[in-house]
Parts: sequence; structure tokens; C-alpha cells
Amino acid sequence: MIGLYILGAVLLFGAFKFLRGAYYIRKAKALEAEIGTLNAGTDAVKAEQKAEKAAKVVALGFVAEADLDTENPAPVPPERTAALEAVRSGDWEAGAAYIEAAGKDWQERMERVRPLAEAAAEDDAWLLAWRAARPEDPTAALVDADTAIMVAWNVRGGQSGSRTTQEQFRLFRELLVKAQEVAHEAQRLADPADPTPYIVEQPIGQGLGYSHERYLELWAQVVERDPKVLWSHISGLQYWCRKWRGSHELALAFARESAAAGRPGDLLSLLPLIAYFEQETHEDDLTAETFFKEPEIVAAVDAALLDLAAAGDDHPGTARIRHLLAYLLFWQDRDEQAVEQFRHIDGYIGCLPWSYAGSPKGRYLYARDWAVGVSTPGF
Repeated sequence: MIGLYILGAVLLFGAFKFLRGAYYIRKAKALEAEIGTLNAGTDAVKAEQKAEKAAKVVALGFVAEADLDTENPAPVPPERTAALEAVRSGDWEAGAAYIEAAGKDWQERMERVRPLAEAAAEDDAWLLAWRAARPEDPTAALVDADTAIMVAWNVRGGQSGSRTTQEQFRLFRELLVKAQEVAHEAQRLADPADPTPYIVEQPIGQGLGYSHERYLELWAQVVERDPKVLWSHISGLQYWCRKWRGSHELALAFARESAAAGRPGDLLSLLPLIAYFEQETHEDDLTAETFFKEPEIVAAVDAALLDLAAAGDDHPGTARIRHLLAYLLFWQDRDEQAVEQFRHIDGYIGCLPWSYAGSPKGRYLYARDWAVGVSTPGF
């Protein structure tokens, strides 16, 4: 009989513990649901505040998020649009005339070659017709070489090495070897004073992994013809970056040497800005809010502002330097100066530093709207 009492007590105690446990489980779930409701409410409030802030910024004359162009760093010149439309319809002569109109402005020549090469990488029928009609045309050979490079890079993709397949790497290398042959042909056909077929080889050396000695030989061919083509310096800096064939130290040394070689208005002061940005992007222990306030980077920004003032808006590199200046001035808490740059570039974000972000629009709007809010009285 005593055993039955004990068994009953044990069962009663067990039932009590079970019910108590069930109570706490229900209570925990209720609390979890309550927290979820609170978080949802907080998120809704934050979203509403963000929308209100965005509306205020747009009311001040800035471009709305939906209208931001993520493909181009600046408005596309109408003559470029016309040339692209012409070649896509098969009129390669219009494309040839468009590039040749740049004359011996080598920076502008590259600015015109690249969009046509990008178009040919999608459909090269017009380029093949051009080459067949003028097999010894140095401009056609130059576009052909740059097109081959675009095709190779399209195959590789824009992901990091760890996210790129071995098959992509294999095809990338094979295509670059073929592009190298076309680039060498373009060099043979070119005006001896023209650096652009050597500039076109720079990303080939980057992708194929030219030794430092071999790359310096290629670089000598470029600067011997023109030491101040901004396009060539930007391409060279990528080779010397740690993510490709160099290091942060080598990249910064190259950038400083480039900047020192420039006169006011050449915009070679852009190079150190890119080098610092690349370093912050690829070093996990650096944070933008402290690193970009380093005295040497503040000095580099000041030098770039003076360079920009001397260049004016006609230089093809003006938009790119303004984009980086806006970003760095924002991180340096120089918000009014940042807003001045944002007003010039607003609407077009297809370049550094926005293009490196998972959400280019998100990075751009965060910096722009913050700077506008801080520097606008009564915002």
C-alpha cells in the first residue's frame, strides 16, 4: 500500500514538472512572439524614417534611388550613343570615325575604344566586317584586342578567386593568350607614337601573371610614348595591388610615383585615392571611419581637390575622381565638401567606390544622404 502512495506521489510530481515545463515553453514562445512583434514594429519605424529622409534628400534636388544609373560613372555622351547604335546596326565605319576623332588624345582614344569593345564582345559581326575590309587598320586591330580582353573577363566573371571555378580560370587564360596575340598585332600596326595598343596589353599582363620585370618592360613601352595617360596608370595600379600581382605597399608606391609625375589638372592624384581604397577594402583589420582619417589620406584628398580644380570638367577622368572624393570626404566628416561632389556625380554610380559594394545603391545612398542631412540646416 505504501508503495502505491509513493508511486502516486512520483506520478503527481512528474505531472507537475511536465505542466510547469509546458507553461514555461508556452511563456517563452509568447515572449519570442512579443519580441518579434516589437522588432517588426522597430523595423517598420526605421523604414518609415529612412523613407522620410530619402524624400527630403530628393526634395533638395538629388536623384531618387530608383533612378540611379549603376552602369555609368557619368552621363553617356550623345556621340557615343550614336556610335554604339551605328555599329550594332552593322555600320562599322561610324565606329571607326568615332574613335579616330579622338586624334592623339590617347586617354580619349581609350575612352572611345572600350565601349565599342564591350559591344563587340556581345556581337562582333560588325567588327569582323571592319577587319575584313581593312586588315591593316590599326584602330580595328586595337578594338579587336580590347574585345578579346572583354570576352576573357566576361568568362572569368567578377567574383573573387575563391568563387571562380577552375574551368573559368582555364578558359580565361586561353582567351587572354589569344588576346595577347591580337594586341601584339595592334602594336605592329600602330603609329609608333601611340601608346594605346600597349595600354590594352596591361590587363593581359595582369590576368596572365606577367613577372614584375616583364610588366615593367611593358610599362616602359607605355610611358615612353605618353607618361600621363590616366587610363594606363589606373590599369597599372590594379596589377600592383595585392589582389593581383603585388601588395599594398607596391600599389601605394606606384600610386605615389604616378601622382608625383603629374601636373595640376592631369588628375594623376586619383591614383593614391584608389590605392588607399583598395587597401581598406581588402584588409579586414581596417575600418573606413578611422583609416580614411589618417593624416596622409587627408593630405591625398586635399591634393586631389586641387588637381580637380585645375582640370575642370572636360577631363575624361573628372567623374571618377569626384566619386572617390565624395566617398572619402564623407568618411573624413567633411560633409559640405562631400555634398559638393555628390551634386556633380549624382545619378550615376557605375564606378569605384560604389561598384565594389554588394549593393552599390545602398552604399551610395548611405553616404550621400548622411552628408546631405548633416550639412543641410534644419534637415
